[in-house]
Amino acid sequence: MNKRMRLKLGALAAVLLTLWAYAAVLTGRDAADLVRVRALADTLGQPTDLLILNLQRERRLTAETIAGAGRTRAALAEARDRTDDAVTPVRAFTEDHDPRLLTAGAVRDRADELVRQLSGLATVRSEVDGGRLDRPSAVAGYDRLIDAAFAVYGPEWGGREDELAGETRSVLALARARELLAREDTLLAAALAGGGIGDDDRRRLAELVAIQRYARAAAAAGLPAAGRDQHQRLVESRRFADLLRLEDRLLRTPGADVTTGISAQSWRATVDPALNGLRELVIATARDSVERATPGAALVVTRTGVVVGLGLIAVLVVLVGWSRTVRRLAGGAACSPPVATAAGELFLRLTRRNQALLRDQLTLLDAMERRDRTAEETADLFRLDHLATRIRRNVEKLVILAGAAPARRWRRPVPLLDVVRGAVAEVPDYQRVLVAPHWPWSLAGSGVADVVHLLAELIENAVACSPEHTTVRVAGEPGPQGCTVVILDDGPGLDAAALAEANELLDGPPAGRAGLYVAALLAARCGARVSLRPGPRGGTAAVVLLPPGLVTVTAPPGGTVAGGPALPAPAPATHPPAAAAGGGLPTRIRPAGADRPASGTTGPDIVETTLRSGGERT
Repeated sequence: MNKRMRLKLGALAAVLLTLWAYAAVLTGRDAADLVRVRALADTLGQPTDLLILNLQRERRLTAETIAGAGRTRAALAEARDRTDDAVTPVRAFTEDHDPRLLTAGAVRDRADELVRQLSGLATVRSEVDGGRLDRPSAVAGYDRLIDAAFAVYGPEWGGREDELAGETRSVLALARARELLAREDTLLAAALAGGGIGDDDRRRLAELVAIQRYARAAAAAGLPAAGRDQHQRLVESRRFADLLRLEDRLLRTPGADVTTGISAQSWRATVDPALNGLRELVIATARDSVERATPGAALVVTRTGVVVGLGLIAVLVVLVGWSRTVRRLAGGAACSPPVATAAGELFLRLTRRNQALLRDQLTLLDAMERRDRTAEETADLFRLDHLATRIRRNVEKLVILAGAAPARRWRRPVPLLDVVRGAVAEVPDYQRVLVAPHWPWSLAGSGVADVVHLLAELIENAVACSPEHTTVRVAGEPGPQGCTVVILDDGPGLDAAALAEANELLDGPPAGRAGLYVAALLAARCGARVSLRPGPRGGTAAVVLLPPGLVTVTAPPGGTVAGGPALPAPAPATHPPAAAAGGGLPTRIRPAGADRPASGTTGPDIVETTLRSGGERT
């Protein structure tokens, strides 16, 4: 009878966990989209936009230089330097390993292709300088590079199929229409510089004008009402009306007299205001879309937090009921078994932490909705990142304590530096953690989730047990079998007896010490070994030995491995595609008095510190 009841209760708990996981996946999918879009905007959007702008200018000056026998060579040299500077962040994106972009592999492939084509730019320049490349061939080479840059954008830059995704496509189409006008500018500028205009160029000019006008009108039709009004005002303004009249004149004038009466200066005075106006319209409509999306993104984060919180409460109810049933089946003992009692206390403690985190999350959102949008909103959203990351950690900790496996999985190896940074992102006061720069290892995908949580438990322990003015240092050391992660704090340390007791608890802990218990479970799941020893400066060193089956060497021990950002929690995109570039959680250096994280990081939070007794190793 007891066995049958246990099976029934276990089946009920499994059903509830399945329902909770399904709801979490549905709500987390939108949050994951927000994380991806934000990461793409931060790391690739602005660099690509700036690269396109510089390639357009270099293309025009190259055509003018060829046609005008080198009269614009000084300006061309300056334009080339600017293009080279714009290439650097795009190339850095392809060498990065941002875990937030695991679902954006196609974007990385297209960025790799762009960088590959950009490597041939030096050859084009050399042939132009040596007079071995004519104007049409040189211009065609730049056209291909700009097309490859536009191809970087794709469906991965949007989330669900909704009105906002359609607006994003329209903004991109408007940028492509501006590129058609820039190609028209290149053709006329070269003709006015002395190259003349032949029959092929006349046909090309007519095609560009017709396609550019149609593409611009079609893109504007997909913009929101405010964007359509801005486009209409631009077209009706003098700076754009002058361009339309001059285009009509060029198309009506027959033969070689098409450029008669038009100087290079008058053409620049006509086309530059139109190009600048279109660029301003693209930036304004993109920024407006992001501002309108921010409240919706906040709702996505709130919904995800609510689903996770309610799911935890349901699991807690089932586990408490299970505990009571076990007590009855055991004969109604006066007190519950020690292990069941301790486990129930752990679940209750974790749930209370999640409730506190969720409460602060909702308070932040309420404050954001009641005030005008300011620069402070960005910092608040980063704080939401960190809250959501810690909620996810507690949820997965609860699943592990229940004997199940977290849902997150990695199929491919992940650089160990990314794993360490992901662990740092899951702890309070992450600004106090310094991560060593050299990590020449990759971690098997099957062990990423467990190792991230294992290191997070130990790092949080070190932060909690050391003075607030000190730092916690994390470094990797090679070993004959796998590698070792060492976590050093500058706390009071432990004497020999306390160290021996702590190591014994790590080898076989009771279920009453949350940090040690979870750390031991995680270590056993992934085959790692954890031990404590005195630190070199009087604190405590936590040593995590990762077995060779879990890690592989990716560079010589003394080499440098480029590390990507951390594994932050979902957050809304707070910038348009031309957002400020930024990395993930870098090597932590806590600035004096600062409470706002750098772009792309998660914000600080101290909710959990009020729920934990000071200095206790949990």
